[in-house]
Amino acid sequence: MNNSYPKAFSLSVALTGIFFFLITYLFSVLGVLSLSGLGLFDHQNIGFTLSIIALQFFIPVLGLYLYDFLNNKFPDNNLDSFSLSLSNLVLGICVAMLFFGYLKLYTLITFLILFALLLYIEYKNKLRFMYRFYRTYATLLIPFYLLCIFIKKQSQLIFNEDATLKLNLFYLPIEVYFYFMGMLLAAIYLFEFFKSKKLGTHG
Repeated sequence: MNNSYPKAFSLSVALTGIFFFLITYLFSVLGVLSLSGLGLFDHQNIGFTLSIIALQFFIPVLGLYLYDFLNNKFPDNNLDSFSLSLSNLVLGICVAMLFFGYLKLYTLITFLILFALLLYIEYKNKLRFMYRFYRTYATLLIPFYLLCIFIKKQSQLIFNEDATLKLNLFYLPIEVYFYFMGMLLAAIYLFEFFKSKKLGTHG
């Protein structure tokens, strides 16, 4: 990574990781996620707890490195004019999921976060990067899926079906893919925001 903005990078990862760690902790407390019938953060699961905490920071780091790499390799941003249409489609999906799943905790929190982020970034924020975001998201989907499957099989990670829409895509609740989208979008937006504030090598 041509990291000309180390402060922007570090702040983006830290804030995204802390926020989504708190969300994951909330999911554990509310029984949305568990490990072999135990809470994710029970003292019996200290090793897994540490890996879950690390994961909240690893995903933003990986996403920002790939985002920066793709931007340097393919700097053309002409397709950004089409990104608003895609964002509107995703916003529509969020509304539909919230309508049908507002009583499901995992569904509600996941799509509420993504809806709020997208609405703000597309209609309030002046920074334009959404095409590059979608490109990064699409590139990371398969590695992210494989990572989730590995964790699920190795740790017997359990999603409470009563907290989801019970719509699985390749053995994972459909909410997982949009949760990842929200996490990546938060990291990239913060990175672009801090870059715009000139948080460069020398601050």
